[in-house]
Amino acid sequence: MIAMFHIGDCVVYLDGTRGIVLEVTDDRCHVLWEDYFVSWENKTLLTVDEELTKKQTIRGSSHVSHPLS
Repeated sequence: MIAMFHIGDCVVYLDGTRGIVLEVTDDRCHVLWEDYFVSWENKTLLTVDEELTKKQTIRGSSHVSHPLS
């Protein structure tokens, strides 16, 4: 079974390269890699790094005011 991927997930490719998911389709993820290269990868070749994803998640409310709020 293929793991669930979400935008912003930190992923690891088979060779250990790390990246961040930018977009998700049925069978592929658009990934920004640590060397700033961007590519579409088959989901079966990726693993979600849950710990790193949790560390990089933005939590809490922003103190930035938005002009439309």
